[in-house]
Amino acid sequence: MEMRRDIFQAIADPTRRAIIALVAAQAMTPGAIAAEFSSSRQTISRHIQILTECQLLRQDQKGREIHYHLNPNQFKEIADFIEPFRQLWDDRFNKLEALMNNPTNP
Repeated sequence: MEMRRDIFQAIADPTRRAIIALVAAQAMTPGAIAAEFSSSRQTISRHIQILTECQLLRQDQKGREIHYHLNPNQFKEIADFIEPFRQLWDDRFNKLEALMNNPTNP
């Protein structure tokens, strides 16, 4: 049985978030990703493996080269979780802004 990693644990690591940001801009090879970090290539490969297991990245092999792409569909799970909190804080900030704009009328 294949064990799927938790997406939120995967994005909790700052290096993995940085990898996601890099690959979001353009598809990259593992070597190109590793070149952006001071960590060893093995360490970056492990981060890429975790992101791939969570299906946040997908790989496309062309000949001998592998390119990693962002899998935007998988980010929906993250967005769906965050959305209620975003709405809550938007409402709170809007109330605060209204109060600051009209301090005499609570």
